[in-house]
Amino acid sequence: MAKLSSVLKNERRKAMAEKFGRYRTELRKKANNPNVPEEERAAARLKLAKLPRDTSPIRSTVRCSLTGRPRGTFRKFGLGRTKIREIAMRGEIPGMTKASW
Repeated sequence: MAKLSSVLKNERRKAMAEKFGRYRTELRKKANNPNVPEEERAAARLKLAKLPRDTSPIRSTVRCSLTGRPRGTFRKFGLGRTKIREIAMRGEIPGMTKASW
């Protein structure tokens, strides 16, 4: 089980990215538009740089929904590799069986 603080930090990052998402996209469009005057582009870049780091959506990680493990997570199931194996062995995931040859 992952530390609760790590899981909560990731949830906070997701919430901040969602809250500032529209504002960040507007600033990025303005900063990268060659038709906008250079002063406005520079101002947009400065505002973008002054935003908190956690407002960037790339900083949140995909975690296992049961254990909170950050690595070895399958996006399709939202579970870590160990939990997928345990659940598949019990036959709780439809269509998934243990490979044996």
